[in-house]
Amino acid sequence: MKERVCVVMPTYNERENLEPTLGELFARNPGVDVLIVDDGSPDGTGHLADLIAEATAVDLLDDDGAACPVHTVSNDSSVHTSDIAIANRLRRCINGSRLFVMHRKGKLGLGSAYIDGFTWALGQEYDLICEMDMDGSHRPEDLSRMLEFMETHPDIDLTLGSRRVAGGQTEDWPWYRDFISRAGSMYARFMLGLHVKDMTCGFRVYRARILRALPLRDIRDNGYVFQIDMTRQVVGAGGRVVELPIVFPERVRGESKMTGSIVREAMIQVTKWGFQRLVPRR
Repeated sequence: MKERVCVVMPTYNERENLEPTLGELFARNPGVDVLIVDDGSPDGTGHLADLIAEATAVDLLDDDGAACPVHTVSNDSSVHTSDIAIANRLRRCINGSRLFVMHRKGKLGLGSAYIDGFTWALGQEYDLICEMDMDGSHRPEDLSRMLEFMETHPDIDLTLGSRRVAGGQTEDWPWYRDFISRAGSMYARFMLGLHVKDMTCGFRVYRARILRALPLRDIRDNGYVFQIDMTRQVVGAGGRVVELPIVFPERVRGESKMTGSIVREAMIQVTKWGFQRLVPRR
C-alpha cells in the first residue's frame, strides 16, 4: 500500500470487540495503522487497548507477563493473563501495522472523538484517514475495497460505505432501526439538497487534503448528526464524494449507542441547516 492509512475507531465499552475486530482488520489490511479513541470506558476497553498497543510495538509478551519492556505486567495485578494472551494473539496477525491509543476523560461523544482522532492523524501526516466502528458492523473486507478505490481514484475526496446503493445492504437489523436510518437519510438529503443516498453511515475514507480544508474544531455535532454534518461540510468545501456498497450486519456483542435523543438531535439540526440553505441570510 503506497499511501499511509490511519483508521480512527472511537470506543466506549467495546472491550469484548477489540480482539475479533482488530484481528480481522489487521489480517485483511496489512500496513494500515489504527488509532483507538477511548472515552474512559468503565469496562476496561482502554486498558486492554494499551496492552495490545504495547505488544504490537515490542517483542511478544510471555503469557505469564514475565517479559514486557514497556509495562511490567508480572508486577501489575490489574493485568490478567487472558489480556496478555489477547495481546499476543493480535501481535501475531499484525503485518506492518501499528496500534495507537488516545485516552479521553469521560464520555465526550462520537463526533468529538472523531475530530480529536482526525486532528492527531493529520498531525502524523497520514494520507487517508478512515472512520470505522469497533463493534464489528463495518467489515474489514469492505475497508479493503474502499482503500483500493481511493488509491486508484486520486480525484475522490471521500468514499462512503453505503447501505443504500446497489449491492449495499443491512443484515439482521430490526425493522424500526432500518426505517429510522432510511428516513433520516431521505430527510437529510431533501433538506440539504445533497445527492448522497446514505447520509448517516459512519464507515468512511477521507483524503487528508479535504479534512485539512474543513473547520474541524468548529464541528461540534455528536452521534447520528455528525456523519450528516461531515458529508455536508465535504460537499460544501468542493469535495468529491463516492458511495461504494457495503454489507452492514447488526452487532453481535455489546449494546448499540443509538438512542431516541440522538435521533431527535439529528432531525432538529438538519432542519435548521435546511432552513438556512433555503432562506439565505441577507
